[in-house]
Amino acid sequence: MPFDEILAERLREKLAHRKNVQEKNMFGGLGFLLKGNMLVGIWKEALIVRLGIEEFEDALMQPHARVFNITGKTMRGWVMVDPPGVIEDEQLDYWIQQAWKFVAKMPAK
Repeated sequence: MPFDEILAERLREKLAHRKNVQEKNMFGGLGFLLKGNMLVGIWKEALIVRLGIEEFEDALMQPHARVFNITGKTMRGWVMVDPPGVIEDEQLDYWIQQAWKFVAKMPAK
């Protein structure tokens, strides 16, 4: 199953004005990188969000968020948000901002 193109377009629009963001096909989905580091992405219909270990447990308590696991191995510090969790622009903005807070502190690749 290809990734959700509607979600991809929404992410493109929201990240278009941000500096140092690039789009890249990856892991059978689509990723948006900040200075070379994965920020958010899409796998099938789910939003992938990079948050770091400190925010991971709290993020899992959010509606429609679950552990990022597409290979059988859990990736701590990353969550997947199912479609009902990003229907509204405010929901998508929230997840982008959470990822930005973490990834913006990382050194460029």
